[in-house]
Amino acid sequence: MVNTLVQRQSQRSQEETLVRWLEEVGMADIAQVGGKNASLGEMTRHLKPKGINLPRGFATTAVAYRRFIESVGLDRLRRLFHNLDPADVNALHQVGQKTRHLILNTPFPPDLRRAISQAYQELCHSSGPRMEVAIRSSATAEDLPDASFAGQQESYLNIRGQQGVIDHVHRCFASLFTDRAISYRILKGFDHFEVALSVGIQQMVRSDLATAGVMFSIDPETGFKNAALITAGYGLGENVVQGSINPDEYLVFKPTLKAGFPAILAKRLGTKALKMVYNSQDSQHSSNSTQNLAVPLAQQQQFALSDAEILQLGKWAILIEDYYSQLNGYPTPMDIEWAKDGLTGELFIVQARPETVQSQKTPGVLHRYKLQGTGAVLVAGRAVGDRIGQGTVRLVCNPQQMAEFQPGDVLVTSKTDPDWEPIMKKASAIITDSGGRTCHAAIIARELGIPAIVGSAVATTLLQPGQTVTVSCAEGETGKVYQGLIPFQVEETVLDQLPQTRTQILMNVGNSQEAFGLSAIPCQGVGLARLEFIIANQIKVHPLALLRFSELTDESAKQAITDLTAQYQRKSDYFVDQLTQGVATIAAAFYPHPVIVRMSDFKSNEYANLLGGRMFEPQEENPMLGWRGAGRYTDPNYQAAFGLECQALRRVRDEIGLANVIPMIPFCRTPDQGRKVLVEMAKYGLNRGENGLQVYVMCELPSNVLLADEFCQVFDGFSIGSNDLTQLILGLDRDSGLVADLFDERSPAVKQMIQMAIHTAKKHGRKIGICGQAPSDYPEFAQFLVELGIDSISLNPDSVLKTTLAIAQIENIS
Repeated sequence: MVNTLVQRQSQRSQEETLVRWLEEVGMADIAQVGGKNASLGEMTRHLKPKGINLPRGFATTAVAYRRFIESVGLDRLRRLFHNLDPADVNALHQVGQKTRHLILNTPFPPDLRRAISQAYQELCHSSGPRMEVAIRSSATAEDLPDASFAGQQESYLNIRGQQGVIDHVHRCFASLFTDRAISYRILKGFDHFEVALSVGIQQMVRSDLATAGVMFSIDPETGFKNAALITAGYGLGENVVQGSINPDEYLVFKPTLKAGFPAILAKRLGTKALKMVYNSQDSQHSSNSTQNLAVPLAQQQQFALSDAEILQLGKWAILIEDYYSQLNGYPTPMDIEWAKDGLTGELFIVQARPETVQSQKTPGVLHRYKLQGTGAVLVAGRAVGDRIGQGTVRLVCNPQQMAEFQPGDVLVTSKTDPDWEPIMKKASAIITDSGGRTCHAAIIARELGIPAIVGSAVATTLLQPGQTVTVSCAEGETGKVYQGLIPFQVEETVLDQLPQTRTQILMNVGNSQEAFGLSAIPCQGVGLARLEFIIANQIKVHPLALLRFSELTDESAKQAITDLTAQYQRKSDYFVDQLTQGVATIAAAFYPHPVIVRMSDFKSNEYANLLGGRMFEPQEENPMLGWRGAGRYTDPNYQAAFGLECQALRRVRDEIGLANVIPMIPFCRTPDQGRKVLVEMAKYGLNRGENGLQVYVMCELPSNVLLADEFCQVFDGFSIGSNDLTQLILGLDRDSGLVADLFDERSPAVKQMIQMAIHTAKKHGRKIGICGQAPSDYPEFAQFLVELGIDSISLNPDSVLKTTLAIAQIENIS
C-alpha cells in the first residue's frame, strides 16, 4: 500500500483531481469529497490503527461533479429553479424530474469515466475482477452538526463491473435533485448549486449473509449521553435505515464499558421479518441489485447479535465519539452504520456522521409534555421523542397520495423514505407500521421536532382516514394513539442557576423506561426505585410461577408465560434478566449518584394479580399488615423467589459495574428479621460491605423507630416511608375514605417519631432520608425535616424543582 500511495502522490494528472482514495482524505477535505467520505477517510487514517474495521474504497470529487454539471448547463439548471415554491408538491416534482432527466441524459466526460474505471480496477485487485461495491452519495454540505443530509441522495448496493459502477455514480449525481433533496436544502438554507456531490465507492461487506444496523453514541430520544443505542436486523442494513423492519435494540452503558465491564443495559427483540440480500441476477445495469426475503420465524425469535458483538460495537461507538469530540473541541455524539461480514464473521463500520438532533438542543431548558385526560388507546408502538401531537388521520400508502396531505394532519403509513420528507414536515405526528428507533421516520421526526410512533404493526389497518387522534410519546418508550383530541400541557423549565442545597434532593423513579429522560432534572440520585413497577409492567409474571412452572394448573396463564419466556431455556432466567435490565437502566441514568432500590413490597392480593400468582398467594383479611416485605424473604415458601431479585441486583452491581445501587429492605419488623434477610442476600453474592455494598431499611413501622439503635447495627441507612408510618402510628387505614380526613403526616405523634428516628440515625452515623410526598405538599413539613438535619428528601419528578427552591430558601433562613 505504501508503494501505491507514493505512486499516486507522484502522479499529478488532471484525472487524479477527479478521484481520491479514502485513506488519502480526512475531515479537512469535506469541500472535495463531502462529509460522509471525509469521515470515512478520517476514520481509516486514525481509527483503523486502533482496531476499528472499515472497508476500503475511493471517492469521486467535487471537481468531478462540477465539471460534469458545467457540461449539463448550469444556466439552464438555474432557470428551472427560479421562483420554485417547495410547498407546491406538484411543482417540486416537475422541477426535480426535469433536472434529473437532463443529468442522466448527459454522458460523463471521458476523463471521468477513465478515472472511475481505473480506481475500480485497482480496488478489484484484492478480490477479483468483478468485486461487489457499495456506491453512496456524499454531499459537500452533508453531515454537518446542524444538518443531516442522510438519505437525501441515493445509495446503491451490490454493484459489479466497470460499467455498472459508472452508471450508478451517474445516478448518484442525478439524485442530488430528488424532490426530497431539493426540499431539504431549501428548508436548511443551502444553495442548490453551491452544494456539490462526491460519490463513495466501497468494497461491499457481505452483511447479506449476516447482520447490519445503526447505532447512536447517545440515546437518540432523550439525549442521555452515557448510553449507546445499537439496532440490528438480518441482511443488508438498508431495511433498518429505511424502517422496513422492526429491528432488535440493545443499550450499552459507556462509563462502565470503558472500565472493562460487559455493560449491556437492555436487549429488546425485534421481529426482523425481512432480510435484504443480493439479487441473484446480474446487477450491472439493474437498479434492482438487492431483494428482500422472509426471515424464518425461528430466526426472528433470536437476537441478531451475540453479547460479544454488542460489546464490540459499543466500544467502537465510544472510540468514534471520543475521537470526533477531541477533533472538534466539543462533545460530538455520532450516528453510525455498521455491518457484519457473513464470510469472515468480522464487524465493520461503514458510515459515521454527527448526530444532529439532541446535540443541537438548547441546554438548560427542560420541556415536559403531559396529557390532561385519557381516552381509548387505538394503536401503540415505539415512541420517538417525548412530545404530544394531535390532528386528523391521513392515510398515505404511496407517493401519489401526497398531494392530499394537509398541514397539521397525522401521517399514517407503513413506512417512510426520503421521498416523503416534503409532507413529513407538515405533519403534526407520524405513525408507521414498521421501523425502529433508528429508522428514517424516527430520525426525520426527531429532526423536525414532531412526535412519531414506529413499529405499530397495525396503524394502517386500524386507524381510519378523517379520524381525530392524539399521539402521545410522553409516557415512556411506548407511544400511544388515543381516540379524539385529549387536552395536554407543556411545562418549560429553565434549569440553570438552580441553588445547591445541603440537604440531598433525590427522586422517586418507578418506570425504567422514563429514567433517561428524568435524569435531565437536576437531582443527586434516586431515593426510591420500586421493583414492583418493573415486575408488574415489564415482567408481569409471579416469580414462583416461573420457578414452579410445571405445577401450574391455569392453562391460559401457562400459555402466556410460555410466550413471554420463549427465549429462555430456564424460565426463572426471564425474571432475573428483565429485572436486571430495569434496575440497570435506572441506575445508569443517575450514575454515579446513589440509586436506592427497594426490594419487592407487593401485598399478597397484588402478587396474586401477576400471571400464575393466585396459586401461590394466601387469602388475607388485611394484606397491608400481612405477608409482605422482609417477612417474605426468609420464609421457605418465598425464599427462592427473593433469590431471583438478589441475583438481578448482583448482576447490576458486579457484572454491569453499577455499584451505585443500594438495596433497601421494606417492612422489616425486627432487627433479627433484618439479620436473616442479610444472610439470605449473602447466599447470592450480595455481601454487605463487599464492593462498597450498603443495605438500607425502610423506616415505616413504629418498631423501626423504637428499636432504631439496634437497626443501626444491622443496616447502613434508613428511608422514612411516611405513608405507612403515619397510618400505623395513628392506627388508621389510609385506603379508607371513612378516616381519610385523619391521615396527616404533620400530626405531632408522627413528627415526634420522625424526630426520634433522625436523632438516633445521626447518633450512629447512619444516613437517613424520606421518600414520601409530604415535604413537597407541605412547606412547613419540609422545614421541620431540614431543621432536624435530615440527609435527603426524595420526591416525585414533578416536585423536584419547586421543592429544591423551597429547601434552599429554608436553609438560607435557618
